[in-house]
Amino acid sequence: MIFRFAIISDEVENFKREIKIDADNTFLDLFKAIVDCTGFNESEMASFFLCDDNWRKEQEITLVEMDTYSDEDPYTMAECVLNDYLEDEKQKLLFVFDYLTERALFIELSEIITGKSLKKPICTLSVGEAPKQFLNFDEIASTSASLDVDESFFGDESFDLNELDKEGFDGLDDIEISAEESDLY
Repeated sequence: MIFRFAIISDEVENFKREIKIDADNTFLDLFKAIVDCTGFNESEMASFFLCDDNWRKEQEITLVEMDTYSDEDPYTMAECVLNDYLEDEKQKLLFVFDYLTERALFIELSEIITGKSLKKPICTLSVGEAPKQFLNFDEIASTSASLDVDESFFGDESFDLNELDKEGFDGLDDIEISAEESDLY
């Protein structure tokens, strides 16, 4: 049996990859196929997450065993066979390739081809450039530091930034506090 996966990114609009892989391969084999077709560095930490239909993470499958103190058994890519975890078309996965910023590729099992097998995974469609594996934090800092905070930022055009008191919110000292509430301060 062959699984055909469609892979997209929410960062790069025209990025799309399609991988066909034998259902008896492991998640590590799928990891290597994704790394090969995106140009990512395979020595970096990554995880697959089995997701529900709304892309909410359910089960993590890591590149290496990470948490030895958990009540749950660790699931590693080398030990997890694809067809033990994937059984329905349209099943969703996240491939987290940048742990620091939780950046991921969105993967969907788009087709299950029965009666056939593959010796090794193949990329059958490659469109667009893959997202950068690592973000340059200097670029992020410079763009986030230049936020334009004006009336429309607060959602009310009648908002006046000058109404804010420099010391905080004046007038709070005039509010009476009950004896029970004063114990909290």
